[in-house]
Amino acid sequence: WSGAATTPPAWVGLGNYADVFAGDPGFRNAIWVTAYFTGVSLLIEVSLGVGLAQLLNREFLGKGIARTLLILPVAGTPVALALVWRHMYNPSNGIFTWFAEVLRLPPQRWLADATTVIPSLVLFDVWQWTPLIMLITLAGLVSLPMDIYEAAQIDGASPWQAFWRITLPLVRPTVVAAAMLRFMDSVKTFDQIYVSTQGGPGIASQTLNLYVFDQAFQYLHFGYASAL
Repeated sequence: WSGAATTPPAWVGLGNYADVFAGDPGFRNAIWVTAYFTGVSLLIEVSLGVGLAQLLNREFLGKGIARTLLILPVAGTPVALALVWRHMYNPSNGIFTWFAEVLRLPPQRWLADATTVIPSLVLFDVWQWTPLIMLITLAGLVSLPMDIYEAAQIDGASPWQAFWRITLPLVRPTVVAAAMLRFMDSVKTFDQIYVSTQGGPGIASQTLNLYVFDQAFQYLHFGYASAL
């Protein structure tokens, strides 16, 4: 079905599904890009989120201000933030280009290079969504009983041993729940990538959602897009 009034829909049975699994290179690329983007961003976000939560679980001067500043990216609109980051990645006058020049690094095309586009998008995603993991993990850390740590301290446990043997096992269900929520959001990411690159350069950042969108609304293959 093309959606055109002059061309009626044609019944193809499972033909669309057969086309998907018959070796569609665009589908295979979209699956790989989605897995790459989701896996890398999720790994970094969970690691940083747990670390920041552990840091904010301690008492220090300016703790409230630090926590407020860290969770601000979550409150931003993804499309608006994507526009800002696209300008920051501008190879001519973006702030990341300026940093590269200051550090005497070779010129980078960031979003315009197939080798750097996914790492650039991952950096944006990590900046925006790590605070969510941090916030959920921090809620779990605050609820942990302190008597266990006091007993471990009396037994001579080091801070690292207390974290590895007590904190991490106790807070693991909370971290897993946060990671699952973030995984589901990351897999269906669309707006940030569409605004930043529209799947480019070429199909280097074309996730499954963008591929389905292109098949449906660029090429008018509505039946195939529905199967995808």
